[in-house]
Amino acid sequence: MMLVAGFLGGCAHLTQKEFTFVQMCDPQLGFGDYEADLNRFEQAVEQINALRPDFAVICGDLVHDPAKKSFGDFATARAKLAMTSHCAAGNHDIGNAPTGQTLQVFRESVGKDYYSFEHRGFLFLVLNTQLWKSPLAGETERQEAWLHQTLTAAARKGRPVFVVGHYPPFVKTPEEPDAYFNLPLEKRMELLAAFERSGVVAVLAGHTHTTALNHYHQIQVVNSETTSKNFDQRPFGFRLWRVTPSGHFQHEFVPLTRQN
Repeated sequence: MMLVAGFLGGCAHLTQKEFTFVQMCDPQLGFGDYEADLNRFEQAVEQINALRPDFAVICGDLVHDPAKKSFGDFATARAKLAMTSHCAAGNHDIGNAPTGQTLQVFRESVGKDYYSFEHRGFLFLVLNTQLWKSPLAGETERQEAWLHQTLTAAARKGRPVFVVGHYPPFVKTPEEPDAYFNLPLEKRMELLAAFERSGVVAVLAGHTHTTALNHYHQIQVVNSETTSKNFDQRPFGFRLWRVTPSGHFQHEFVPLTRQN
């Protein structure tokens, strides 16, 4: 298993005890064989419970088709996690061009589509990246205002930030042209600059169904393996992140024990 490490600089005073969390990407029930997708997600839940992380984040595309059954099956499997979990909205959850109705269905079925939470002095921002990929009047502006206010407060307090979303800012290079798998260039560069100013240490994303471990200056950008389908033929699985009192953080891939 490949281990990737980083350093949080002068943030060692924030946590007196090591903590771990899990990054899952694109369970996307129904992308392939529905029952197989569900079984692998359930297997991941079992393995995560055995690892006993502090919490889990799921980087969007919880389901392939946002129907009552798929959201219900996802919720039932997710509820078996023995720790708190936090979900981002993906394009398959709310549509490539989200509407007020699709956002309402997601919020009723899953919960908020952008929000923050704290853990041992660290701030985690869960973002609705679809509102930048395909802006929705009113909703995009509200997220923008909330994000600016939240990042400003985090920077003022010197609090390190992890960002969790569905779309990565970029797939290979920060200046790459607009494409299906990244955020629009102008918005991407605006966000990356804001993240850098505000103490963001890592951006966790899904969507690409390929593993990509990138950097933007000192910020790690991590697209991890999925439990539904990996276009790069990587094994099914998830990532375990570890943050130490010394200010270091690292993550490693954990494969599912059954790859079928």
